[in-house]
Amino acid sequence: MAKKILGIDPGSRATGYAILVQENTSYRVDACDVLRMDHMEDHTERLQFIFDEITLLIRKHQPDECAIETPIYGVDPLAMLKLGRAQAAAILAITNEGLTASEYYPKVVKKAITGNGNAGKQQVAFMLEKMMKMPEGKMSQDATDALAVAWCHFTHSIPGQSKTTKKTHQNNSKSSWAQFIQDNPDRVKGGL
Repeated sequence: MAKKILGIDPGSRATGYAILVQENTSYRVDACDVLRMDHMEDHTERLQFIFDEITLLIRKHQPDECAIETPIYGVDPLAMLKLGRAQAAAILAITNEGLTASEYYPKVVKKAITGNGNAGKQQVAFMLEKMMKMPEGKMSQDATDALAVAWCHFTHSIPGQSKTTKKTHQNNSKSSWAQFIQDNPDRVKGGL
C-alpha cells in the first residue's frame, strides 16, 4: 500500500511543497514545486494564498501525513515573524483538513538526508537525487527543501527509529528541557 507525505518549506514570499510517495521499497515524487507570492505586496494576502493553496494540494493529492520545517533563528526579527506566520497558515490548512502537521528543525532535516545536520543545501539536493526518482528539470531550493522535509518525516515514521521531534513544537511541551536532555544526552555537560 502506498504512503503519501506532504512536505512543506514555509516562506512568506516562496513556500516549497512536495508529495513523496513510498510504495514498498521504492520512492517517487508526485509533486514538487513552489507557491510564489513575490507579486503580492500585502502580507495578509500572502498568508491567505498559502492557506488556500495548501488546502487545494491536500484535497488533490490526499496525503496520509504532513511535515513542515520549523524556523529557528534569523537576523531580522520582522522576517522571522513573517516566516512564522507563513508556517502557521500552512499548519492551519493542514489541521483544517483533519491531518496532523509534524514539525522538524532544519538540522534534523539535513541529518536525515545526509547524516550531517550542518550539510549545505547542495549536498542535501545531491543526496535526494541518489535516493529517489526525481521530477524532470531543475528544482528550486524551496521545492528541494520541501522534499527533504517529507523524506525526514518518512525516516522518522519508520517503526523502531528514534524520534527527534514531536507532533508539536518542542517549546510547547511542559517538559521540553527534560525531553531535550533525553533526546540529546551527548549535548549535556557534567553535573551541577
